[in-house]
Amino acid sequence: MANPAASGGAATSSQFASLYVGDLSDEVSETKLYEVFNAVGPVASIRVCRDSTSRKSLNYAYVNFHQVADAERALDTLNYSSIEGKPCRIMWSHRDPSLRKGATGNVFVKNLDRSIDNRALSDTFSLFGTILSCKVATDDSGKSKGYGFVHYETEAAAKQAIERVNGMQIGEKTVFVGPFQKRSERDAPTLFSNVYLKHLPDELQDDAKLKAKVADFGEVTSLAIMTDRRGRKFAFCNFKETEAAAKCVEELHQKDTRTPEQVEEYKKKRVEAGEDPEKDEVDYPDYRIYCQRAQSKAERQAELKRKFEPSKKTPQGVNLYIKNLEDSIDDEQLKELFAPFGTTTSVRVMRDEAGKSRGFGFVCFAQPEEATKAVTEMHLKKVHDKPLYVGLAERRDARLARLQQRFRTPGGMGPGGPMGGKGGGPAPMYMSPGMPGGMPGMRPGMPGMPPGGAMGGMPRPGMMPFGMPGMMPGAKGMMPFGGKGMMGPRPGMMPFPGMRPGMPGMMPGKGMPGMMMGKGMGAPGGLPGAARPPMPGAAGARPQGAPAGQPGMGQSFNPAGPLTVASLAAAPPGMQKQMLGEKLFPLIAKLQPELAGKITGMMLEMDNQELLILLESDDQLKLKVDEALRVLGAQQG
Repeated sequence: MANPAASGGAATSSQFASLYVGDLSDEVSETKLYEVFNAVGPVASIRVCRDSTSRKSLNYAYVNFHQVADAERALDTLNYSSIEGKPCRIMWSHRDPSLRKGATGNVFVKNLDRSIDNRALSDTFSLFGTILSCKVATDDSGKSKGYGFVHYETEAAAKQAIERVNGMQIGEKTVFVGPFQKRSERDAPTLFSNVYLKHLPDELQDDAKLKAKVADFGEVTSLAIMTDRRGRKFAFCNFKETEAAAKCVEELHQKDTRTPEQVEEYKKKRVEAGEDPEKDEVDYPDYRIYCQRAQSKAERQAELKRKFEPSKKTPQGVNLYIKNLEDSIDDEQLKELFAPFGTTTSVRVMRDEAGKSRGFGFVCFAQPEEATKAVTEMHLKKVHDKPLYVGLAERRDARLARLQQRFRTPGGMGPGGPMGGKGGGPAPMYMSPGMPGGMPGMRPGMPGMPPGGAMGGMPRPGMMPFGMPGMMPGAKGMMPFGGKGMMGPRPGMMPFPGMRPGMPGMMPGKGMPGMMMGKGMGAPGGLPGAARPPMPGAAGARPQGAPAGQPGMGQSFNPAGPLTVASLAAAPPGMQKQMLGEKLFPLIAKLQPELAGKITGMMLEMDNQELLILLESDDQLKLKVDEALRVLGAQQG
């Protein structure tokens, strides 16, 4: 039997030839969907919708055909078919959200037999009209929850289905069919027999005593007193008659269990504090019995979600993350530092179990403009001789997901990036100074680096063993310099980053082809992405009279000394990451000797300003190393 959605649903969205495909498994990709749907007819485009942060599939997709007839055929033949072991659900993609979300023509079906799936429900209700969507609610394991929804194209079809199917037996159960109501329109049940009680006084925390108390309202069929994780007592009481349950709620809810003496003492304290003596401090104090209709867990969770979700959506300000704090800084001092920039709604320095500062904290501003000003003024400002890092706060799970996604993509760390991929070769890594087979301090992903990283592989044709393109002996635009012996940079020329006399891979006695850098970055035979060579006398240029062969790295940088902001800024951009890497690698190697290369490569993806902070703070460096280990562990898992 042809699916009615294929015939009638096309009338509303036929001009788009676009299908919605839902209930997909996490493993389904655009490629898999193309294989399935292109067999029906030429596909124009496919998009699997994914989470913007984690990039995890949201389990639905949109498939666009060139021809409406192909879309109708796909809807007719592929609806409820299995894709990657899970039956999919296909419907026309409706551009008008009111048609999708409105209750018109929507039917609710409950008390379904657990064997009824989407296809069986659709076959049963398709007799009464064109179905736009049909779904049986399932749990995480894919098992039916016993209810479902059928959305008809017209209200008349929905009414006919309700009249004809309500009270019928489908499978082994008699089903209820009625009009769908939005959650906001549903009223709480007025008839109930089960009652929930908490804040019970000591004299009622016994089954027999509590049963004797509630028996005044009617016959009790069952009663149970339980204890929660915090040791508090609560109870469930089921009455035979709904009238008795309603009377129990009316009589016991918010009943004061204090003695007259306790009430007088409470009022006296309230008067002394200048507060209303007749008003409770909280909505439901422990001395008042709470007695209401018992709710299912799902109903209670839905009610709490509705109650607290709006407050989450309401902007509460902009939260900033501050790290590299001096241990003596407390909440008040942190507030004083950021108070000049605007109104702070909360300020907190994070501490460990012993009460010691963990070196970071959070400041929340009421207005985004104030937070922006604080970041601009306070980022890298020295407080107690330590430069602060100030940036927007980010949830830990969101940050971890972002890092994982960043390191998965080309140019990041992960499959297809420098941390290893589908090439099958060893994962490249940051090369520490002096490691054989690579230039000291060379990072993976430098322009011209061949797959496999600095540690292996034959050079590509037209490349020197260092993997720098266009450096063939005798190539046009290249000329040797420095005579037959060890070469040295000519004035106005940029040496290789980190090059030293006697570097592994250089051939004494034969010289090495050099390159003219007069044309600046991107000149033929030059280093792609290399910085323009410094002018004579500028930072980074070889001083007059310096011996040939000395690296023109810049006079202010001493490899054995500390790396400062000034020395880093004086270095060419192409060398700054190398300088930071040479300082970071030995520090990381002390913490993680085996993964130092990989972790250093990951660290060098950060901003230079953050890396300088890590060089000055062992605690911050350890936190970043731990974070990198979590990312690597998640990728391997």
